Amino acid sequence: MEIPHRVFSALGDPTRLEVLTTLASGGPATATEIAARMPITRQAVAKHLAALDAAGLVSRSPAGREVRYQFDAAPLEDLGRWAADTADTWDTRLQRLRKSVE
Repeated sequence: MEIPHRVFSALGDPTRLEVLTTLASGGPATATEIAARMPITRQAVAKHLAALDAAGLVSRSPAGREVRYQFDAAPLEDLGRWAADTADTWDTRLQRLRKSVE
């Protein structure tokens, strides 16, 4: 399974995480609507949304002249599976090491 670099990168920024949380809890919104709830400009929100979109964490839907963004949980589910697989791999390795040391 591939390491989800883009998702980690997107979630590693506190402002992007706040934007994502806003969408996850409040439903679809435009960059302007999100910016109204945060202490940053619409342009800054748009840049963060672009990074979240590149990571697959949001989807875009044109609505007339506006673009609405919606939270997409699929990459987080993939991240959870990756973390579980990684934990299983390390548990197995550590068990083997423990047995060899004993």
